[in-house]
Amino acid sequence: MKQLLLTINQQTVTAAPGTSILEAATSAGIIIPTLCFHKSLEETGSCWMCIVEIKGKNLFVPACDTPVSEGMVIETENEELNAMRRQSLERIIQEHGGDCFGPCEITCPAGCNIPDFVAAIASNNDARAIEIIKQTIPLPGILGRICPAPCEAECRRHGIDHPVSICALKRYAADKDSEQANRFIPALALKTGKKVAIVGSGPAGLTAAWFLLCQGHEVTVLEASAQAGGMMRYGIPRFRLPDAVIESDLATLLDMGLEFRFNTTFGKDVALETLRGNYDAVFLAVGAQKAATMNIAGEDAPDVTSGIEFLRKAASGEQPHPGKLVVVTGGGNTAIDAARTALRLGASTVTILYRRSRKEMPANASEIQEALAEGISLIEWVAPTAIRSVNGALEITAITMQPGALDASGRRKPVPVEGSEFTITANTIISAIGQQIDHSVAHAASTGAGKYGELLVNPETLQSETPWLFAGGDCVTGTDTAIRAVEQGKRAAYAINLFLQGKMVAAPKVPFNSSYGARDEAPQAFYQRKQPAPRVAVPELPPSERARSFSEAVTGYTEALARKEAARCIQCKCNAINDCRLRELASRYLPVQAAQKHEHPGFYKAENADISMEREKCVDCGICVRMIEECDGELDIAVMTESCPTGALSAPAATTI
Repeated sequence: MKQLLLTINQQTVTAAPGTSILEAATSAGIIIPTLCFHKSLEETGSCWMCIVEIKGKNLFVPACDTPVSEGMVIETENEELNAMRRQSLERIIQEHGGDCFGPCEITCPAGCNIPDFVAAIASNNDARAIEIIKQTIPLPGILGRICPAPCEAECRRHGIDHPVSICALKRYAADKDSEQANRFIPALALKTGKKVAIVGSGPAGLTAAWFLLCQGHEVTVLEASAQAGGMMRYGIPRFRLPDAVIESDLATLLDMGLEFRFNTTFGKDVALETLRGNYDAVFLAVGAQKAATMNIAGEDAPDVTSGIEFLRKAASGEQPHPGKLVVVTGGGNTAIDAARTALRLGASTVTILYRRSRKEMPANASEIQEALAEGISLIEWVAPTAIRSVNGALEITAITMQPGALDASGRRKPVPVEGSEFTITANTIISAIGQQIDHSVAHAASTGAGKYGELLVNPETLQSETPWLFAGGDCVTGTDTAIRAVEQGKRAAYAINLFLQGKMVAAPKVPFNSSYGARDEAPQAFYQRKQPAPRVAVPELPPSERARSFSEAVTGYTEALARKEAARCIQCKCNAINDCRLRELASRYLPVQAAQKHEHPGFYKAENADISMEREKCVDCGICVRMIEECDGELDIAVMTESCPTGALSAPAATTI
């Protein structure tokens, strides 16, 4: 049979008569997007995603059911075609509902695949769970203990009862892995010969090191202290984060080839020019470890110390007995940790002063509750105004505050109540009102700095104006959570890897994500088909036992408890997220945005033992209907559901109907 000659995207193609444009293009290695097409079914051209232009005739036709002809000239990608595809996608998506990612996964700054690792724990596959976690979070033992768990705040189980204990499950998976003789180590790419210096061994620096090592680069971390971990080691007490856990997370990095240079201060022991001479790229991740001051009279008196310094000395074994009476100012995690540490060092009375309400304290709610259970007192709506030494002791004067007008944070600004001053006696006063970036870092880096000393970099790539110099973590964002620093380290590693390959440095494209909305905005029918199940409490030592001990206060899930809690996850992410053609096309043609929320009248899921169908995910491609019609009812359900382009159909096992 004589072959026809045609041109597709300026490429000469041959095809037999009767061949469709789509088939001819595919045979020539030219990809045309499709949605409703299936190779074993009669073409319909209904979705118009495979539309192409026949040049010279100003014709736009679906490639799947348009036959080729001699001399045909075809274009598959241009501005007009892509505009038509966008229009078709927008129409389809208006009727498409459900979550691509679960809200928990979207909320996690590091983008951890929470539903899949929780499902792995529920199915007795702890090895798979840690593998999934470490795709985004290389320090799961640490983060499983100290993360404030923003993911749990957005868990869809809020619409039923209580959120899944995601953080405790992450810790469980990490602890199980640490017990194994052969721990999980990710696959490493071939050595590239490129070298990267990272300044700072906190969560941002260690995370960047992890992902750069995975790419085959050599990494050296420079740390000013004698041990790695940054504020995780020196700013978090051992009853929350034991040394053994830090060492366990570090062990995997060491096995991957990470090198450390301790007792090396950037700008003092090593200059930026020296690093540039020995490394191909430099990442500054020095954190924000300078204590903020209260700006009140007497705060420089003896026995007045910062929360950071107090915790650092305690972690190093240098902190003396704080005396019987301790007062802590501040409401963040450092304040709570300092108060609980003072109790364990021998204080009989510890009082926290905070200028707003307990509800507005930035510290983890669970940590506040544990502190109060241990006997620590909290006085809300007060602010210190002066400190003075009296007969070998300290007196701190505070004034009562009341909520005023809304400030920039959306909270009521604390306003002093005139004439409400009062005095508290103390042996030690600990100021823990926040941390600042050391301005000397910007000077040593010879780079621009913002008002608060933050290093100025491209926020998407963390690259500075000096192409080989990157910075991230608290020295860029200001004081933030460890999980946010992990995200910064991951972002930096992605950009540095591009730079080392000589490619244009850019942030990864954000894929399309359909969403029901916030945690409780899914249709009611979505929640009604789920059974209530109480949240499994995470075991911990009783307050009377832990208040005077540096033993870990929260002991963590047993295997049985972890399996039970993991089973509560309602798995709201789409089961076709990795091979959904609609999502792939939307990510390619629609404007980039993290999530698209659409209003839907309800939720409907038809299911029996063999198949389930979620109507809101259906895009009316007709593949399942055509399969049934053409197969006279003799159909393998697994084949049909695998052919569904959006995951609207699913089957538990291969079955025929």
